Amino acid sequence: MFYTFLRGLVRFLLFIFNGKAQYHHTERIPDKSENYILVAPHRMVLDPVYLAFATRPKQFIFMAKKELFKNPFFAWWIKKCGAFPVDRENPGREVIQYPVKMLKKSDKSLIMFPTGSRHSSELKGGVTIIAKMAKVRIVPAVYQGPLSMKGIFKREKVQLNFGEPIDISDIKKANAEGIEEVNRRLESAFAQLDKEIDPNYKYIAE
Repeated sequence: MFYTFLRGLVRFLLFIFNGKAQYHHTERIPDKSENYILVAPHRMVLDPVYLAFATRPKQFIFMAKKELFKNPFFAWWIKKCGAFPVDRENPGREVIQYPVKMLKKSDKSLIMFPTGSRHSSELKGGVTIIAKMAKVRIVPAVYQGPLSMKGIFKREKVQLNFGEPIDISDIKKANAEGIEEVNRRLESAFAQLDKEIDPNYKYIAE
């Protein structure tokens, strides 16, 4: 209930500051009864928020770097929004075990950014491992819009596009070969989704 309230509150504030975001192909998003991993390139600090808006009433958990939990109030806020801390330098088993448990035993799905950072384009293997262990599909998405809060306040247009769910049940193991194949599918999906919004779009990190 509180998650829904916070999502609605933030959605209202962003509407006031930036106007209505445009969401493309939301019909490709699975029914709310299905758990899945929603995956996108990380381009802006608010892209997980916009992803959560577009897929409501589905609720999500998402990884956040541990540094964001230093401030007690902010830590409380983002935990209520579904965040759990990750040590990027020394990630433990919990980074995999917790989301797998939630995907299997709760009604919450997972938002992941496979590059891990807004300043990287290299896809990592966590998505493949978690998807295989939890036996869920992967839904690709892309964000195009302002890359800073300054752009949000200038009311620069925000757009998101969603792809068809990717079934990786044919991937036998989440080994190097399996991860490489899943990453290839994701990169292809991201490129196609960006092209559907704007054929000339090119992401340049700020």
